[in-house]
Amino acid sequence: MSRIIRWGLLSAGNIAGQFAQDFSAVENAVIHAVAARNGDIARAFAREHGIEKAYAGYEPLLADSEIDVIYIGTPHSLHFEHAKAALEHGKAVLCEKPMTVTPEECEELQRVALRTSGYLMEAMWTYFLPPVQTALRWVQEGRIGRICQIKADFGYPQFPFDSKKRVYDASLAGGCLLEMGVYPVALAWLFMRQDPAEIQVVARHAPNGVEDDLAILFNYPESVVTLGTSFRCKLQNWAYIIGEQGYIAIPDFWRAREASLYVLDDRVDHFVDKRATEGFHYEAQAVTNDLLAGRAGSSVVAARDSLAIQRQMAMIREAFSDEA
Repeated sequence: MSRIIRWGLLSAGNIAGQFAQDFSAVENAVIHAVAARNGDIARAFAREHGIEKAYAGYEPLLADSEIDVIYIGTPHSLHFEHAKAALEHGKAVLCEKPMTVTPEECEELQRVALRTSGYLMEAMWTYFLPPVQTALRWVQEGRIGRICQIKADFGYPQFPFDSKKRVYDASLAGGCLLEMGVYPVALAWLFMRQDPAEIQVVARHAPNGVEDDLAILFNYPESVVTLGTSFRCKLQNWAYIIGEQGYIAIPDFWRAREASLYVLDDRVDHFVDKRATEGFHYEAQAVTNDLLAGRAGSSVVAARDSLAIQRQMAMIREAFSDEA
């Protein structure tokens, strides 16, 4: 019998629920336990998703010797301490994006992974979606020529405003950049693989001062990237990778189900992912496969990728802080 990778969920919130819902499509793996600060919530989550164990508090989950890997779905500001604790307990870690809230935290967490010989990956699930991987392959094959522009945005209204609501709560690293802007920033890095020479940002802020609407321009020597994110309005949430010879359109790129390749006005190729899930199982399967193969890290979301995304978000924050 092949080895089964046993997962533990450190959180019983909404994102953990989506992750668990898709897990039935993951092979050679099982969710063994879930933990929440409130034991009743953990037990209800376990019943809903058919999970064997439920823990009140996180320490029992980390101490469970049967668990191979921990999925962390807590608020952004807690990712660093929870991922660090899991690594120091000898667990592999899949940590929700953004993995940390600063580049410095990201670097320190990666040092902990090296010190403990632990597996650490940021849960950038968009990178694993087949339409995004297909678009990347089209670019690498030269089908659109040299990239001239990238356009990507991600925004949903978060009304009414409440400073205690997680997405607005400054103490939990609230604001649209880390909550939603991480998606277009990560997409730009996936296709560009370099830092921009110049960044310009137009920012709007919620009543408590956290950013709630951003328009971002990355200027490269031969390309321009325009990104947007917002709590104020529903954005298109598409991505366009535009080259000298054609362009790629990815509707709802963050949860992409299709991608189209155009030359001028003609669609010349089209990929559709007919999955029955939301798509979280792709990243879970990739981590499972890495652990079964004894790999030290991910080749899809590598340490340098997570650090680059953190670095670019810090550059964006600096740009709109200077603007203020």
